[in-house]
Amino acid sequence: MSDTAVEFSPAAAPLAEKLLGAAREILARYPAGRERSALLPLLHLVQTEDGFVTPAGVSFCAEILGINKAQVGAVATFYTMYKRRPTGEYLVSVCTNTLCNVLGGQEVYDQLTEHLGVGHNETTADGKITLEHAECLAACDYAPVVTVNYDFTVDQATPDSAVEMVDKLRNGEQPTPSRGARICSLKEMQFQLAGFADPREGAVGDGVAGAPTLRGVRLAQEHGIAVAGFNLDTPITTTKPAREEQPGKVATAVQAVKAAVGTVAGKAAEKAGQVGDRVNAGKKTEDPQIRTAELRNPTASEPAKPEANAGATTGVAGSAPAGDAKPAGDSPRTPDPTRGSEEEK
Repeated sequence: MSDTAVEFSPAAAPLAEKLLGAAREILARYPAGRERSALLPLLHLVQTEDGFVTPAGVSFCAEILGINKAQVGAVATFYTMYKRRPTGEYLVSVCTNTLCNVLGGQEVYDQLTEHLGVGHNETTADGKITLEHAECLAACDYAPVVTVNYDFTVDQATPDSAVEMVDKLRNGEQPTPSRGARICSLKEMQFQLAGFADPREGAVGDGVAGAPTLRGVRLAQEHGIAVAGFNLDTPITTTKPAREEQPGKVATAVQAVKAAVGTVAGKAAEKAGQVGDRVNAGKKTEDPQIRTAELRNPTASEPAKPEANAGATTGVAGSAPAGDAKPAGDSPRTPDPTRGSEEEK
């Protein structure tokens, strides 16, 4: 998509003036004709301005991608990391899912709610803290955990340690995170989530790696375990290997199943033919439906086809009279030659 082809509406133009350069970089990551896949990072990009996805942000994304605003809104309302109303400088997330909850996550969240005077997805009056409970923060070995702007800040949190952390943030201090990068504002984090590097010098080296994270590496070092032929300097390939022109495992399995089904069907048809031969040989069958069919057509010949438009050629006079409207059960029964008379019984 060429930039000259985009004519931004009055709603999107102010954002385009600020973000168009970064948006071009995002679009350039995707093949021609596949730019729509850039919607996710573009939504993070628009959050760098106001801290949430504004109506102007929806218009900007829709117009630069050539899609409608409803399509953008459907994505923006699906993922919880896209905020639809103003958010504080620091988004504090407390995991209240199963393991964190069992180990005290709910107590941490409840204490923060009482201390800050806000509930889920609500922001303090000074605009510093937005609090939310999270379903899972993918750090069960450090439970319960609290993140600030999606970076792990407090591991094995307690109500007191969480309150101490938010107080430092509100006072303009920068608490050292338990793990991960140096704490930044939500808008700065959105810039990173859009796919751009953290510009702060040494920011990624603040938080040390936790003991559970390094446990596997240390065990491998202690026991001399290493991946055979592993070379840290080996470059990662950027192209996919050519596909071999031969059926894969799934296609081979499907062919085998089809062959087996065909064999079973053939045996079933052969058995059915043998049963039919015995019936035609005069052996009595106990199936009442088959017995009735044999009585109506003993020779198993093809029934005669009715003449087309017979009523039109014979006229009304040649039509059979209407029945007496009695149910079929009221008519005399046709004797069954396969059953004996009452005297014989």
